Amino acid sequence: MEIPANGRLLAIDWGEKRIGLALCNPEQTLAHPLGTITRRQGKRFPLNQLKTYLDENEPVGVVVGLPLEASGEMGPNAERAREAGESVRSKTGLPVVYWDERMTTARALNAVHELGGSTRHRRGDVDQLAATVLLQTYLDGRRA
Repeated sequence: MEIPANGRLLAIDWGEKRIGLALCNPEQTLAHPLGTITRRQGKRFPLNQLKTYLDENEPVGVVVGLPLEASGEMGPNAERAREAGESVRSKTGLPVVYWDERMTTARALNAVHELGGSTRHRRGDVDQLAATVLLQTYLDGRRA
């Protein structure tokens, strides 16, 4: 199933502790932070928490960040992100695409620091920003 060219997309920036979320406008030109889901260690992907965001925002597709290894290979985290994406697809019926999320958190941290901000005690905000970077790079790449 292909991602529609119009309508909101929701991005998931995968993390073992937190999952950053971002949403784009219906024209799919601009991404913005949406929220953060905190994961319980050793537990399954928190699909019920995600479903709340999906129900509220009615996206037409989901972009899941793949935390690939530095070499570009799939590692254990990327496999878990792919499993979570497949769970989202099967439970919601929404189309899911996977996008390389390497360096999204580093870009988000750099942006905060360049603006003179601090990330201390704000990891959830950084995760949302990383999801926003992920979604914006997907949108820009799709238009190119």
